[in-house]
Amino acid sequence: MAVVKGRRIEVNDLMQRGYIYRLLEPIGRNFHADFRPELTPKQLLALGIFGGKYMTDCSAEFPADWFERARLCPMLHDPELNCFGVNASQPLSVWRANGWIYHEDPRGWFQWYCRYFMGRRCPDDQRQIRRWRAMRRHLVQVQRNCERYDISCRRRQRQALLHWAYDARRV
Repeated sequence: MAVVKGRRIEVNDLMQRGYIYRLLEPIGRNFHADFRPELTPKQLLALGIFGGKYMTDCSAEFPADWFERARLCPMLHDPELNCFGVNASQPLSVWRANGWIYHEDPRGWFQWYCRYFMGRRCPDDQRQIRRWRAMRRHLVQVQRNCERYDISCRRRQRQALLHWAYDARRV
């Protein structure tokens, strides 16, 4: 799938039917000044996030090359597929109960990030960028409590940071 600015995307997957958005920016460019993720969605999928279950029914929405090396498991959530081999996810029900889900992105932050990376802009951007920035507190905790590059230290926290596009392998 070629990603073109102005292109209309229609989503029909298990969680959304008939949702339509337009790509307003070039893929991977023109991010808000306060939003500088360290990893792309393609890189995150290849490293292993969300137990491999997260994006198994919606690949048609995104570039095919994002999924060429993705660590996915359509049958179940498998923490072994995660980069750090641990579960660092909360159920979607917890995200819903806490009001963290925006109606246009029923899968949560990572779905928002994939769409933002593709070039969609929406009314929820500022809130999601604030949430992304708030994850830095976990980065600081890893830096304060672990030897540099000791990826065995605080693996759950590192995996959670990875979910939010912080490269916790470099800390």
